[in-house]
Amino acid sequence: MSSTPQATSAPSWWSKFLQGRGVRKFKRDKMAIGSLVVILVYLLCALAVGLNVLEKEDAFARVGPGWTPGFGGTQNGEKRLQDAEFRIEQIERAAAATQAEDALKALNFGALVPFSNDPEVVSARVAEAWAIFNATVEYDDLEEDPAAAKLLLDLESKVEELYTQPTGLSSLVHSLRMSLGTDLQGRSIMFRALYSTKVAVQIGIISALFSVLLGTLLGAAAGYFGGWVDHLVIWLYSTFSSIPWIVLLMVLASAFRGGPFDGTLIPVYAAFCMSFWISPCRVIRGEVMKLKELEYVQAASAMGFGKIQILLKHIIPNTAHLMFINFSLLFVGAIKAEVILSFLGLGVKGQPSWGVMISQAKAEVLNGFFWQIGAATFFMVILVLAFNILSDALQDAFDPKHV
Repeated sequence: MSSTPQATSAPSWWSKFLQGRGVRKFKRDKMAIGSLVVILVYLLCALAVGLNVLEKEDAFARVGPGWTPGFGGTQNGEKRLQDAEFRIEQIERAAAATQAEDALKALNFGALVPFSNDPEVVSARVAEAWAIFNATVEYDDLEEDPAAAKLLLDLESKVEELYTQPTGLSSLVHSLRMSLGTDLQGRSIMFRALYSTKVAVQIGIISALFSVLLGTLLGAAAGYFGGWVDHLVIWLYSTFSSIPWIVLLMVLASAFRGGPFDGTLIPVYAAFCMSFWISPCRVIRGEVMKLKELEYVQAASAMGFGKIQILLKHIIPNTAHLMFINFSLLFVGAIKAEVILSFLGLGVKGQPSWGVMISQAKAEVLNGFFWQIGAATFFMVILVLAFNILSDALQDAFDPKHV
């Protein structure tokens, strides 16, 4: 008995896309794949922040003395003495509070907490630390003098005894927290840089996505329909391109001041989207003007397909490579623009960002402390470089002129 052949469903557009020449060419580009992995790591960091794995309070909490170098960086004797004094003063103040036990329970520097909640026990050990501190400050040279160096080591050992040292997973988290040191206010530079990843990715994705969608729709309509539609779109992007986005942002920030969106990222999104759509609109418009003259578009029109159907089904999908490239470029542009605006005090407010970190590092740089500005710059450069490599790879893989 012969079996009847079963009908197979036609492959979906997604399957065709994955099996296409462009995807195969992209997979062979190792640099592009590596850049994609880097971008995914940044997206995971942003997702972790969004899911409150890393909370906003973690980026603002004081975890130690100010201007602590990262990666076990060395400090001079005077700075080490100041850090020891800071830790002694903090626990002494808690032990001397009216509600001393509650104050000691509330005191923490990340994973470091007082070794005891008994004020008398803590005060006795604090007195021992002060005795060593007073003996140490008698020396002028804390590094070259052997006696002073030994006292300083004893003081640091005694200060460590004032706090319970973390173990296990808490120790790993604490090491990560302190890996890039602390800023002027004693906040973790690593946690602030990681939290800023969410702000950068959020601004980049929203600004680039809406700008590309708006620019594609307007550019495609202008290029395909022509006439008054084309003139209207040209007038729109000519008008908006004459307004600097930094001025536009200042106007929008003033307009939102005092309202429900004051202090949010809404003015930043609005300013970027109202400025960034112009570039993809121009590019898509020129491409559509060429595509509408091709034979397959003329054939679809002769077969009775409507203009909207031809535009959405046959023309816009063939500009996907330009949409990918423009999204990548605008993502990078939005991140760099946010850094500039936040540095000037016009962008992100009330939360960490790479621009805010660079702005706050001005005083630190003057004092020779480069950890905060270095961390923000490094995180930004790696993400921007990855997207630049990815955009070049997308253009090589999907641009028909490069196939």
